[in-house]
Amino acid sequence: MKVKIKKVLPNAVIPSYAKPGDAGLDLTACDILYDGTTNTTKVDFGIALEIPDGYVGLIFSRSSIYKKGTTLSNSVGVIDSQYRGSIQARFIGLIQFEEGERAAQLIIMPYTQVEFAEVDELSETERGEGGFGSTN
Repeated sequence: MKVKIKKVLPNAVIPSYAKPGDAGLDLTACDILYDGTTNTTKVDFGIALEIPDGYVGLIFSRSSIYKKGTTLSNSVGVIDSQYRGSIQARFIGLIQFEEGERAAQLIIMPYTQVEFAEVDELSETERGEGGFGSTN
C-alpha cells in the first residue's frame, strides 16, 4: 500500500522499517521541545501523512525507549485518516532526545467502525464479568 507523505520540516526523515518483516516504521525526531510546566517532552517527526480511509496510524514507543525512563504520555498515539498536520508525540518527563534519533514507531492498519445496539442483557460466556486477573 502506498501512503502519501510530506516533509514539513527540512530535516525530516521518511519513516522506514529497520528490518524485513517489521510491523513498525521508525519515526525520527526532528524538533524537540521540553515543557517544564507539564514535565513532558514533545517530539515533532517533521512529516505529514495522507492515511487512506479505512486505515489508522498508531504511534507506539520503541521498545528501547525504556532505557530513557519514559513512555508516550498517552500510551498510544492515534492518527486518523483525515488528519494532515505534522506527526508528533509527547513523552513523559524532560527526556534528552537528539535530533535524528529514532524515538517512536508507526503502524498503519485497517480498522472497522461499529454501530452500537443497546440491549438489556448480553449473552452468557464462561468468563462472564471476570475482569482484572480473573484468568490467572
